[in-house]
Amino acid sequence: MGKCDGRCTLLAICSLQLVAALQRQVFDFLGYQWAPILANFLHIVAIILGMFGTVQFRSRYLIFYAVWLVMWVGWNSFIICFYLEVGHLSQDRDFLMTFNTSLHRSWWMEHGPGCLVTPVLDSHLAPDDHHVITVSGCLLDYQYIEVLSSALQVLLALFGFVYACYVSKVFQDDEDSCKLKHRSLLASEQLYNGDTWPSNQPRYYGSRRNRLC
Repeated sequence: MGKCDGRCTLLAICSLQLVAALQRQVFDFLGYQWAPILANFLHIVAIILGMFGTVQFRSRYLIFYAVWLVMWVGWNSFIICFYLEVGHLSQDRDFLMTFNTSLHRSWWMEHGPGCLVTPVLDSHLAPDDHHVITVSGCLLDYQYIEVLSSALQVLLALFGFVYACYVSKVFQDDEDSCKLKHRSLLASEQLYNGDTWPSNQPRYYGSRRNRLC
């Protein structure tokens, strides 16, 4: 393959995915979004395995990475539908994101661009150790920030899936080519022993991997 081919492109995509996933993980931690935190952690692990498989020519790791990306697209599609309240989904169902362990929501709800947070004092709606606030003046509502973040994840995942399949296919083709060379060498070694090896035929030394490829 060339100097900068599918492997280089896939590594670049994985690097972008890793940066985007870490950034998203930080903000989900700040918002106590436990379900996204778990999904982000699994995504980071899959990205690392994908990068390892790309560098070490391991097609199985790339297949696992590609399968995970399919599930990752499905998860982010759910996130988009959740924040846009598509169908029967509603943001009032906190247990979908926090496993019903807290009342926290997206960190961007209070910290979005231009948002002005005003606490409501002496509110009877707030449970113990919580407070009620009003948010106004946001240049971009938090749900749209979450949607854009998930859309970016979907876009990167689609590119990663395509290149993972391509690079995995290249690795498998190279493996098959190496096996054919190995069989040819074994057949030659059966025909010629050490003393009768023709002078015009090259000898192969070293490990099997070096001999094959």
